[in-house]
Amino acid sequence: MATRTQQRLGATSLILLFVAFFVAVIVSNQLFKGVRIDLTENHLYTLSDGTKRILANIDEPIDLYYYFSNEATRGAPSPQARNLRDYASRVQEMLDEFVDESGGKLHLSVIDPVPFSEDEDRAAQFGLHGAQLESVSDPVYLGLAGTNSVGDQESIAFIDPSKEATLEYDLAKLVSTLANPQRKIVGLVSGVSMTGQFNPQSQRMTQPWVVYQQAKQLFEIRDLGTSFDAVPDDVGVLWIVQPKHLSEATQYAIDQFVMRGGKALIFVDPIAGVDPAQNEGMPQGMPAMGQSSDLPRLFKAWGIQYDPHQVVTDAQLALPVSTGMSNRPTRHYAYLGFTADNMDSGDVVTADLGSIYAAMVGQLKAADGATATFEPLLTSSASSTTMPSSKFAFLPDPSALQQGFTPGGKPLVIAARITGTLTSAFPDGKPKSADKANNDKAADADGDANAADEADDAKAADDASADAAAEPLKQSAGPANIIVVADVDMLSDSLWVRVQQIFGQQIASAFANNGAFVMNALESLLGSTDLISVRSRGSFSRPFTRVEKLRAAAESKYQETEKRLQDELAETERRLGELQSSREDTGSLLVTDQQQAEIDRFIDQRASIRKELRAVQRGLDADIERLGTWLKIINIGLVPLLLTLVTLIALWHRRRKSP
Repeated sequence: MATRTQQRLGATSLILLFVAFFVAVIVSNQLFKGVRIDLTENHLYTLSDGTKRILANIDEPIDLYYYFSNEATRGAPSPQARNLRDYASRVQEMLDEFVDESGGKLHLSVIDPVPFSEDEDRAAQFGLHGAQLESVSDPVYLGLAGTNSVGDQESIAFIDPSKEATLEYDLAKLVSTLANPQRKIVGLVSGVSMTGQFNPQSQRMTQPWVVYQQAKQLFEIRDLGTSFDAVPDDVGVLWIVQPKHLSEATQYAIDQFVMRGGKALIFVDPIAGVDPAQNEGMPQGMPAMGQSSDLPRLFKAWGIQYDPHQVVTDAQLALPVSTGMSNRPTRHYAYLGFTADNMDSGDVVTADLGSIYAAMVGQLKAADGATATFEPLLTSSASSTTMPSSKFAFLPDPSALQQGFTPGGKPLVIAARITGTLTSAFPDGKPKSADKANNDKAADADGDANAADEADDAKAADDASADAAAEPLKQSAGPANIIVVADVDMLSDSLWVRVQQIFGQQIASAFANNGAFVMNALESLLGSTDLISVRSRGSFSRPFTRVEKLRAAAESKYQETEKRLQDELAETERRLGELQSSREDTGSLLVTDQQQAEIDRFIDQRASIRKELRAVQRGLDADIERLGTWLKIINIGLVPLLLTLVTLIALWHRRRKSP
């Protein structure tokens, strides 16, 4: 009887336990819905603080439309389609996180645009493009569009899987643009054609620089030209690139803009390759010498020392370049690849950047007696020095820079932020030459003398009222904030981005962070740092560092052995040549006994060295395989064994305590 009662109690307990487990699962799913633990080193699956601030500051609802061809790719056998489906899930997961974090301000619609449907037509209206994949007959969509309450729309035509590291930034930028439709205005003052120009050779318009296109997505770029008398009041930042021979009126306008609290991002260059000078008499095939740029009057007043006739060269940061003189790349001491070690980790502009490529850069210094704070953002290595720009006028072989190179032993500043109190470059007010130029413009505008006089009188009255309303400042009204970079070439596409045709559209893939540096600088000067913290995320790539070290060591040993083989080969060829030249019967084609013995010796030696090379490679494979075996043993065998031992010890300890 007691046994049957115990059986009933046991069965009832099992049923209750099952019910309790079932209820616990349901409750936990509701209570902990969306809760995840991100154990990645750089918290790659956790929204950054910048994204959270952007989502928290959304004032009005935003509708997001996520287009993915789910049915078209379902069951597709090609790896390309399977990888795209995996990435599409990743995108949707991040969009769901955006929605959860927005507090109901983001509305997400997931749409499968079936071919010849209204959904596909709507996707085309948003500017989304379908990609043609292997084993999938219909175009595949993977894009995002968004609209706000005032009718603005933004879109990502195709979410490129190769740019997964910037996925959060791309999504946050779209949301931020829709949440803040009134874009801040950047005034562009450029002496080079960043916005595209007509190419007489191809008879076509060239594409705008990628850095300009990126800036145009974030800001309203207003081209002010290179000759103006005043900066519009709604301009927040002046973006000055390659300033050459600016008039006093234009320099005065820039100076007073900065004195009144305006911000500036300035790029000057001792040799701007993107702005070639027309050098007559240059040997055919030689590239044209780039032009220099400078703002000497402004820089001197603002406490910035810069010599447009000196170029920074660096033996440690030199990049390999290909020249017409040789097929082999040569390290060019004036083409520099800056790493994170050369950037200020404490400034939001460069805090999380990995690399910046530049060419023919200049040096910046804080002038003696400067009142503002000079903070380096980008510096060379200690293995650097400066060379006269004239040395690069006729330089067919970059290796010539290595001859007699003597490093200065300390880093040189390439880019810097200048903050604090600045002194005006025009302490006596508006230069008279600017007034004369304005009067000449007014007089030339009308050929009639009376009309010209009336125009002069009206303009004089306007100038008097303007001067009364805004008196020239001899010192900055508040703490100034400008960033100066001694290189212009870093803005050009060739030094940081590769533009390719992918899935029928142009995709810009950056191999350096030049564009991010410019966007960070503009956003920092405009007071917006949210997108900066989003852009600078860690890499999704997690290499096996131990394997990489093994591979590097093996490759080094392999190269040493290979070099020994090449030296042996060269020595043998030299000895064969000596034997051949010492022969008296020079007309004979027969091989002498000495030559044959030397050849046989070399063949035996080459076989031995090649055997050694194969042994090095096999040793590398064996080391990697041995490491993999130990990892498998630890993960598959040792960890479960340890867990089992801990469990058994706990059970034994509990039974020992029980009576």
